[in-house]
Amino acid sequence: MENILVAGANGTTGKIIVSILNQSQYFNPIALVRKEEQLAYFQSRNIQTILGDLEDDISHVFNNPIDKVIFAAGSGGTNVKGVDQEGAKKLMDASKKSNIKKFVMLSSMGADKPEEATELKDYLVAKYNADEYLKNSGLNYSIVRPGTLTNESQELTIELQGKLNKRGEISREAVAQTVVQSLDDKVGNNATFEIIKGENSITKALLQISLEQ
Repeated sequence: MENILVAGANGTTGKIIVSILNQSQYFNPIALVRKEEQLAYFQSRNIQTILGDLEDDISHVFNNPIDKVIFAAGSGGTNVKGVDQEGAKKLMDASKKSNIKKFVMLSSMGADKPEEATELKDYLVAKYNADEYLKNSGLNYSIVRPGTLTNESQELTIELQGKLNKRGEISREAVAQTVVQSLDDKVGNNATFEIIKGENSITKALLQISLEQ
C-alpha cells in the first residue's frame, strides 16, 4: 500500500478524501493537520496523523515514508497567499526533495485566468500561482479544478476536460473520488483538468483524458 499525505485533511473535502483512502486496498492515508485539537478525529479512526502548519516549517513531515501527496488545504480566505499559494509551494519543494511519485493538487475552476474573475480573485490568483509552480516543479502531477462545490449527494458521474468552457456544480464526494483516482500511476500524469457533474464515470473520464495526452 502506498502512503498518501493529505494536506488539508481536516477540511470538509479533505475528510472525505481521507475516508476514501482509508477504505482503499491500495492507499494508506496520512492526515496532515494544523491544530492539536484536530488530531483526535483521525486518531480515533486509526488514521496516522502528523501535526504541521503550512505557514511554518514542515520539513519534519517527510520524516515519515510518503509515496504521494494530495494538497487539499485552504485558508478559507483568511490567508490565501500564505496557505493556498506559499504553503502549497513549500509542500511541493519538500515533496521533490523526498522524491515522491505524484502530487495531486485540488485547485479550482477559474484558476487558469484569475484576472477574469469577478469574485474570489485573490484566491484564484493564489491557486494560479501554486498550479504554475507545480507544473514547473519537475514533479509528476495532476491538477484537479472543480466547479462550484456542493454538499449534495449525487451519483459519482462527472464531465471532465482540460478546459470545459462552461460553469457548473459538483459534489464534494465526486471531487474527492476524482482526486483519489488521480493518484493512479496510469492516469492524469502531468495533466490539468476541470470537472463538473456529468454523465461519465470518474474512471472512464480519467482514462479518456489520459488517452488524449
